[in-house]
Amino acid sequence: MATVKDVVEVLERMFPPATAEDWDVNGLAVGDRSALVTRVHFAVDPTLAVIDEAIAAGADMLVTHHPLMLRGVTSVAADTSKGSVVHRLIQGGCALYNAHTNADIAHGGVADALAAALGVVDASPLVPSADDASIGPGRIGRLETPMPLQAFADRVAVALPRTAHGVRIAGDLEADVETVAVMGGSGDSYLDVVRASGADVYVTADLRHHPASDARERAELSGGKPFLVDVAHFASEWSWLAATAERVADATGTDTFVSKLNTDPWTARAGA
Repeated sequence: MATVKDVVEVLERMFPPATAEDWDVNGLAVGDRSALVTRVHFAVDPTLAVIDEAIAAGADMLVTHHPLMLRGVTSVAADTSKGSVVHRLIQGGCALYNAHTNADIAHGGVADALAAALGVVDASPLVPSADDASIGPGRIGRLETPMPLQAFADRVAVALPRTAHGVRIAGDLEADVETVAVMGGSGDSYLDVVRASGADVYVTADLRHHPASDARERAELSGGKPFLVDVAHFASEWSWLAATAERVADATGTDTFVSKLNTDPWTARAGA
């Protein structure tokens, strides 16, 4: 039987912790490395609802993309938000591990999964690593057949989990797009890189007003591209889970399950 240590070793071969950003937190947050694992649960966020789902499903280990304690905490008392998660995991006999920015840039990681989900082929890193050009933030590739921006945005809406945020679009809905750049998670810091790449459209999350407005103004001065497609942060990273679960199951012989819970914090919207 596999142990927590065995699963961790598989994940860290796939997503080496040394490739994570300096500010990031990755690895085993809760659990005993020697504990046996028969079932591994996968989710984007380690929320209380996800923890309850994992424990109810009999999971011995939960693997998430986002860390539980990215910012420093001074208490894990059971009446704190982070402490309540820790206590439920320990009481339920469930370990917690996460892979964040190291999974974002990896071959077979978040960016690759997002590109594949949207039908982007021949994808390569938007910003290749100086040490290994096969990894790096984001991906850029092409659609097998060009399509209008509206049709592409509709494809995005179908391919990713439905959220209250929905799919926001900036650009000429009737214009054809073929070259696509993607970035899982918050991507407005890469708007200049996307513009220089020649991409027709950029799919990412958490686009803020001023960076997006400036990017569109610049685009309008030079043909209108890249267009922007903005999705929920959670949705942009969800596609990574299934491929990772399959690889872990193959390598460790464990049962795996991908959470279907929507962990985007927004629950509804009003108006158009």
